[in-house]
Amino acid sequence: MSTAPVPESFYCRRCRRALNIRFNNLGMIVEYLHAAEQRGQPSDHRPEPAPLTEIPAPIIECDFCSAPGAAWIYRCANQVTDARRVTAQVVAVGDYQSRHHAARVRRTDTEHAFTQAWGECWSACQGCADLVEARDLYGLIGRVVESLPAKLTRGKHLMRTRGQLHDRYSDVFHTLAPGRGRIAPGHPLGIWT
Repeated sequence: MSTAPVPESFYCRRCRRALNIRFNNLGMIVEYLHAAEQRGQPSDHRPEPAPLTEIPAPIIECDFCSAPGAAWIYRCANQVTDARRVTAQVVAVGDYQSRHHAARVRRTDTEHAFTQAWGECWSACQGCADLVEARDLYGLIGRVVESLPAKLTRGKHLMRTRGQLHDRYSDVFHTLAPGRGRIAPGHPLGIWT
């Protein structure tokens, strides 16, 4: 077994948990977010970013379902998601008046808001790792949806959430590098075979 060079993730010095990075349209870092905030949960402090190897005893959670005690690290192509902000919505005046101020939107204008960087390394608990190894995309999505807060999976939100997970995890599966690293004490980047 050997320790393979893996691009480092950023973790918070204060809580020792993973951070996500957001970039502006110029590629500059504009924000660090706790991974829990990305999943719709609150954080009680601002991120204090540092490379994973500088964090004593990091708390490595599953990047898929958020279970504590991730067991494996997978590598894939750098995953990014572009988010857009609505700048204007256009409706027809006649339509607006005849529908009692409830007109359909005829055109929506947007602009780049930020780029979410998910990274090249994904940690997985044993349950999610089994699904990744089997390349069971829909099983993995189902497992992750069960772990999300209800506000992201209730009613019409479920379809949107499953669609976003499908987009993100499809890219992970399509660019997955061979092998995986076993997370062990003193080896937060994994021991690769």
